[in-house]
Amino acid sequence: MLKRAFVAPDPGRVRLRFASRAVLGIGLAVALCAAAGHSLAATITGGLAALLALFTVTDPTVRGQAVTTGLLPVVGLPVLTLAAVLHDVPVARDLAFLAVVGAGVYARRWGPRGHSLGVFGFMAYFSAQFLHVVPGRLPELYAAVLLSLVASSTVRFGVWCYERRLAAPVVVALPAGPAGLGRITTRQAVQATSGAGFALAAGQLLSDQRWYWAVGATWWVFVATTSRGETVVRGFRRFLGTVLGIGLGFAVAVPLHDEPVVAAVVVAVSVFGIFYTAAVSYTWMMLAVTVMASMLYGLLGVLDAGLLMLRVSETAVGALGAVLAVLFVLPVTTHSVTEAWVERALRCVHACTAEATARLAGSEVADPPRRVVELEAILGRVRLSLAPLVHPLSPFRARKARAARVLALLDVCVREVRGLASVAADPEASHDARLAAACWRVEASVEALTAPPVRRRRATVACAGERLPAGDAEPALAHLHSLERALAELAAPLHSSPRARLIGA
Repeated sequence: MLKRAFVAPDPGRVRLRFASRAVLGIGLAVALCAAAGHSLAATITGGLAALLALFTVTDPTVRGQAVTTGLLPVVGLPVLTLAAVLHDVPVARDLAFLAVVGAGVYARRWGPRGHSLGVFGFMAYFSAQFLHVVPGRLPELYAAVLLSLVASSTVRFGVWCYERRLAAPVVVALPAGPAGLGRITTRQAVQATSGAGFALAAGQLLSDQRWYWAVGATWWVFVATTSRGETVVRGFRRFLGTVLGIGLGFAVAVPLHDEPVVAAVVVAVSVFGIFYTAAVSYTWMMLAVTVMASMLYGLLGVLDAGLLMLRVSETAVGALGAVLAVLFVLPVTTHSVTEAWVERALRCVHACTAEATARLAGSEVADPPRRVVELEAILGRVRLSLAPLVHPLSPFRARKARAARVLALLDVCVREVRGLASVAADPEASHDARLAAACWRVEASVEALTAPPVRRRRATVACAGERLPAGDAEPALAHLHSLERALAELAAPLHSSPRARLIGA
């Protein structure tokens, strides 16, 4: 698990840039809040706003990211106000929190922007509980949030706008599907609200002060998941990451939280860890989140061993609420979700190949590296969908083997596409007429893999063609040949009997 988190491929060093820029942007936001004379609570609020702006805003274009960032306070500040006004009215406060949860998840139907605004709105309400915000403190918090968003945006869109050269991973969404309760986002909103209701009630039995931790755990289990299998696995990983983080918190946060400089360094390292591991290991990301939260509680003067153990209990309750909701409230099966993500990955493989071939043919607008980054993001989503089946505790051995085979072959596809993009980036590389034929065969292979059963045979016949031995081919042709072979081998696990589906229904 550690190797996967820190030695995983990082094409274009996107994750490294993502994490490094986050530390710079959040550090600047916190420094400006402190320089402006804001209280520790307001400074923490501002730092959290900067973190969310840098972490959750994932529109595919820089312009789109800027627009979404500008909309964050439009959503967040009214929610923060609502939480403060209802602070001393427990029943209304709790009902409003559940409404924010449902609305935040439902907003995912509008793609990356809806997702970002939903998360920011939820965290505005959550942070108000965390800091016990009352109406009299709102002006200072408004100022801290706005200042921090300006600071983080200055870094993101000015000082370090690496998207101009290489696109950052994008959030991709599945088709909306039917209306009403047939729409996945609607079902998830109902599930999240139900799970959060259970977590809120159970969390308050554990603590009338830190109950919101349970609601937060339920919320974050639902974020970035679609099916019940994904949610169950994510709940387990959240709990595991929290337990590991608490263990590290005992070793680091408890003895060192009274040292401001050391605490600041630990928080900065935690922020880097959150951003660097988010795309490859949810467990390690949660470890970093837990250590950061422990240090913040230490700075606020309320950290002790009992508080850390309470966080474990509340996290377990929240994860349980999410699992119960996805199992019994309008469950979303995993099979169709997984198949859709695999198909999206295969079509992106073809798009990457076409971009690289066009670049070799002399196109100035073709951008293979950006397509490779998009493919990496989609493959990460495929891994998330398949996680329930390839989990070590999965009892379905045959399906586990098939899913592992699919992932292995998709990894080969990504590796060969990445190599092809690297060859295309070489200014000395020239176009070969055989590349067009090879690219056509890749397209035909993708069609064979993604076509409905009635069209599959015709597509399979179409993809047959002369293939050059890899040893005799040019570098680009060698990558294409390996890619064709991997696509051909994918047919067996993807097109086997429905009784042995890739993911259980």
